[in-house]
Amino acid sequence: MSDVSFNTGLREGEAEFGDFFALLKPRVMSLVVFTALVGLVAAPVSVHPLIGFSAVLFIAIGGGASGALNMWWDADIDRIMRRTRNRPIPSGKVSGQDALAIGLALSGLSVMMLALATNLMAGAMLAFTIFFYVVIYSMWLKRSTPQNIVIGGAAGAFPPVIGWLAATGTMAVEPWLMFALVFMWTPPHFWALCLFMRSDYDDAGVPMLTVTHGRRATRVHILVYTVLLALLAIGASFTGIGGPIYLTVSVVLNGLFLLGAVRIWRRDETDAEGDNFAVERRFFKLSLLYLFLHFGAILAEAVLRPYGLGGWT
Repeated sequence: MSDVSFNTGLREGEAEFGDFFALLKPRVMSLVVFTALVGLVAAPVSVHPLIGFSAVLFIAIGGGASGALNMWWDADIDRIMRRTRNRPIPSGKVSGQDALAIGLALSGLSVMMLALATNLMAGAMLAFTIFFYVVIYSMWLKRSTPQNIVIGGAAGAFPPVIGWLAATGTMAVEPWLMFALVFMWTPPHFWALCLFMRSDYDDAGVPMLTVTHGRRATRVHILVYTVLLALLAIGASFTGIGGPIYLTVSVVLNGLFLLGAVRIWRRDETDAEGDNFAVERRFFKLSLLYLFLHFGAILAEAVLRPYGLGGWT
């Protein structure tokens, strides 16, 4: 007589809710949500709280959809890289077909609902952002050029533009300044990670700058991009998104960021390997704080502006 089990618990390796949520790259999504919110609040119009909440929600869903489609496409190299081998698809928790279906469904839902909740321009920009991240970056640039993260970084820079469009329905200079801030920040942020994770990209055959040109060239690139980023970030202090709060934050942060980039540039590989890339790791952690505080300062200026306390007026 067979022993039939009625245990309704999950089988080993079966996906849980957290595995499907991980497909959406929640850490990346948090950046999308925050920068989109800043773009929406910084816009010079009043937005109904329900519409604002809906806009940020659907932008977040669109960002999550991009993450799921990226994981579907990159499943082969994710299985090789230590940093990504525990993701839902490589670990066997979620199938590639399920990830593709979720990504496509959420993409369509987010674009349609954002357009209905706000305006067609915002919906169209979200659709273009998803297309850019999945097709232009993931499917083309990532595996074909060491400039992948430079050009592909535009995908992560669009959310404040989408937020602004959701509020106003029109283009302006200010959201593109926020776009430029994220765009120029992405290369030094990501290359610092590559310096202490290079073996992953070597093993997976991804032509990151550290793989194709070596760590010495990557260190030079980090310094150059950090200088350009500092000029842009501090210069933005005197535009419509800036003000005394932003200027103070930007001067301090860019001073620290430049100092970190110079330290990375001056190091050789013997020093770096001797302390397990401690300087590079600190720079990478600072880069996370760098972007958050810059956009936090933009948000503070926007919130205080109606009371005569934000901006230069």
